[in-house]
Amino acid sequence: MTRTTPLGAVTRGLIAGAIGTMAMDALLYWRYRRGGGKDDFLSWEFSKTVLTWDDAPAPAQVGRRLFEGLFQRTLPDSQAKLVNNIMHWGYGIVNGGAYGLLAGSLPKARIAYGPFFGAGVWLAGYAVLPPAGLYKPIWEYDAKVLANDLSAHLLFGTVTAATFRGLQEI
Repeated sequence: MTRTTPLGAVTRGLIAGAIGTMAMDALLYWRYRRGGGKDDFLSWEFSKTVLTWDDAPAPAQVGRRLFEGLFQRTLPDSQAKLVNNIMHWGYGIVNGGAYGLLAGSLPKARIAYGPFFGAGVWLAGYAVLPPAGLYKPIWEYDAKVLANDLSAHLLFGTVTAATFRGLQEI
């Protein structure tokens, strides 16, 4: 295997992050349907039910705060769905880019790094979002909620790492 350039590593990481995000979403959608959810995949994936900021999950709220803080303009409710999708996908893809830069700088990218990466992304959310008032502190969640969230992020990390590794071999 040849060494990759930093730009090549980041590019492969961005692609891997997108595929890792899709894998995570597939798992979350499967759980949603198993739990009685009725929306088809595309409606669920693209936040059909997010109609106002009150409906919007944490990714949308972070994006809203970033936009409104930077541009000093209020985002209307009609943008909640779009902002949620941009932030959710953007976070997964950008984290994949960071993973690519790190893994690409090592002598050999290993799939075994993936679960550690996914756990780190998961933990970062619980470090940043509670002080922002978007999540409760981690100790206020029950073990099942945390395990479900962690397992989805472990899948994200593992698929991102496996995809990155596969792309390095092309």
